[in-house]
Amino acid sequence: MPADTNPFGHVFGGWLMSQMDLAGGTHSYRRARGHTPTVAVEGMEFHQPVYVGDEVSCYTEILRVGRTSLSVRVEAWVRRHGGSDALVKVTSAVFTYVAVDDQGKKRPVPPEE
Repeated sequence: MPADTNPFGHVFGGWLMSQMDLAGGTHSYRRARGHTPTVAVEGMEFHQPVYVGDEVSCYTEILRVGRTSLSVRVEAWVRRHGGSDALVKVTSAVFTYVAVDDQGKKRPVPPEE
């Protein structure tokens, strides 16, 4: 939305990062079978701007599962508004999440089924 942009029409990086965190957090939640707050983000570098009207898609891949944490690579791609169907990679980063119980204490990530 226009409120999420700078005066040049580029979407704020923080908005894009929050969308990526939602995607990575959803994947980690499903894998850990419960709440997984974000504890770190590594290697975020913006390669291309995102403009108002671009269609943004986030893709996730679990890189590592530790005893209580998960590392998830999240890539953000856009299809330009009014352009071709070509996808453009705009950024990627590795998000780290930690599995917690109902009291917010770390808990083990269960084995994969």
